[in-house]
Amino acid sequence: MHSILFVVFAPLAAAIIAGFGNRMLGNTGAKLVTTGALFLSAALSWPIFIGFLTGSASAEVVPVLQWVRSGDMTFDWALRVDTLTAVMLVVINTVSALVHLYSWGYMDEDPSQPRFFAYLSLFTFAMLMLVTADNLVQMFFGWEGVGLASYLLIGFWYHKPSAGAAAIKAFVVNRVGDLGFMLGIFGTYLVFSTTSIPEILEAAASMSGATIGFLGARWPTMDILCILLFIGAMGKSAQLGLHTWLPDAMEGPTPVSALIHAATMVTAGVFMVCRLSPMFEAAPIALAMVTVVGAATCFFAATIGTTQWDIKRVIAYSTCSQLGYMFFAAGVGAYGAAMFHLFTHAFFKALLFLGAGSVIHAMHHEQDMRYYGGLRKRIPITFWAMMAGTLAITGLGVYHLGAGFAGFWSKDAIIEVAFARGTGAASFAFWMGVIAALLTSFYSWRLMFLTFWGTPRWIESEHIQHCVHKTPEEAGADTTGGYHPHESPWVMLIPLIVLTVGAVAAGQIFAPAFLDSADFWGGSIFYNENLIHAMHEVPYWVKYSAFVVMLLGLSGAVYAYLLKPDVPAKFVSAVAPLHNFVFRKWYFDELYDAIFVKPAFWFGHQFWKLGDIATIDRFGPNGVAWAVQRGAVAAKSIQSGYLYTYALIMLLGLIAATTYALL
Repeated sequence: MHSILFVVFAPLAAAIIAGFGNRMLGNTGAKLVTTGALFLSAALSWPIFIGFLTGSASAEVVPVLQWVRSGDMTFDWALRVDTLTAVMLVVINTVSALVHLYSWGYMDEDPSQPRFFAYLSLFTFAMLMLVTADNLVQMFFGWEGVGLASYLLIGFWYHKPSAGAAAIKAFVVNRVGDLGFMLGIFGTYLVFSTTSIPEILEAAASMSGATIGFLGARWPTMDILCILLFIGAMGKSAQLGLHTWLPDAMEGPTPVSALIHAATMVTAGVFMVCRLSPMFEAAPIALAMVTVVGAATCFFAATIGTTQWDIKRVIAYSTCSQLGYMFFAAGVGAYGAAMFHLFTHAFFKALLFLGAGSVIHAMHHEQDMRYYGGLRKRIPITFWAMMAGTLAITGLGVYHLGAGFAGFWSKDAIIEVAFARGTGAASFAFWMGVIAALLTSFYSWRLMFLTFWGTPRWIESEHIQHCVHKTPEEAGADTTGGYHPHESPWVMLIPLIVLTVGAVAAGQIFAPAFLDSADFWGGSIFYNENLIHAMHEVPYWVKYSAFVVMLLGLSGAVYAYLLKPDVPAKFVSAVAPLHNFVFRKWYFDELYDAIFVKPAFWFGHQFWKLGDIATIDRFGPNGVAWAVQRGAVAAKSIQSGYLYTYALIMLLGLIAATTYALL
């Protein structure tokens, strides 16, 4: 089990070597060090996971070093390895290793490759620290580490103003959530007198019904703590209200998008809620909040995904929606189902993002799907990989056949368990989940049809025509505008092929362990056997609801984008206000700009003009400089340079001093 030390710290060592050995190593050396370290970490992660899967491994805490000794507060740096950790190790290291390999091709022409690969490995290390944390302070270290690494990677192309703005936005929005997380940690220490996660979880049940004084009133202790912790999860995992940074994060290179959305930052919130599930089980109000927020996010993000044209933004909103599924699964008490969807989602979402990157690479970095079309025969491997990812995310599968793609096993289980829970919040989540499944199917197939079917439309793209130096007139009868997309290099295609296997088979293989085996989880999460049993007993119409709406979404996309391509424009024209509302992302950015950004700029301007300039500068440095200047002028007037003048002044001074002494 001590291989865990290499699994966790190899990415950090690789990041340091590649980052500080930038020029000495060169591009190839930096890529070899970081990619090699990640593949070794991934290779060592799978035996740990399989050990828990087969029951041959048990939970263990591996000490690293003594950390803090301050009065009664003590905590060490230690790596906690249990089933929940093992699942995350496989997800993080496998996806990160494949993203590193994929980046060899995608970032081949970038002049700052060592810096990019160092950031990728640093990102991975920070997430590994988060999921192996044995105490809340160590978890917070990893929590802030992924925030820092995401800032560096989103703004990697710092010469682009939009990339810098997106990085700052992600950093600032996450600070809001992190404030809640910090307050939750402080409150937890105040209540339990420890930051040790095992000790807190062991004592959590005994705190059910306890109250705490705050703002002159008594509040349910566990609900307050868990709501504060969940606010942190809302920021990291882009839940409704703190989601606005996630679509803008697409300004970073596509491999970064895949890593953020599939394996690292956005999964941190889901992991944290599942890790602290015994605390949340003692907080019914907080659990209801998790359920409602997750369900609302699931629906909200899916609606926006149906209107976007940027291929990466469609997939980004898809991530936001799928995270909503994970949260409302946790909210209804099915933490195993939440982690199962996190596990399967990692494969098909990484596949979709890297597939989109392959499309963008083929289309000379054009990201607008309106300028795609007819690509399935030109980039066939990418097409079939994205087809597998689409079938996985839309949940193709048949209950009675016991067969389906990855999303069928995990997403359908979440919908079923929400129905089985039966509470008001759970019923709301069930219907939101079903509607979101309909929208997911529609926007996923919309993406596929706009990209891979129809006639080539890239002749209309000014970006592509500029890149190939051919106008439509110069291209003449060539309907492609003189540009011919080609398949990505094998270094980019191999990760797609590997992830395709996961998108197809991960659900089928691992569903029994994740959903039905309390022994598999081994106490690493709260496992409600009665709820899982009730999930399997729901009516058949519930079991087939996701399948039916998936077919409806597919049918709608076929009709609108293959059979009647003029229908979408007519529909948009007929419901223009509604479409504009959804297309503009429910005006959250505009609302926040009016409520927070503009007032903050106004106050900043007033403090600058009235505080800095009119007060501090006027009476501080400027006032002192004025006094010195006037004093110098006065002193200058008595500096004549004549000896008799100085002697007279000295004599007058002596007379004045003597007179003062005598009187």
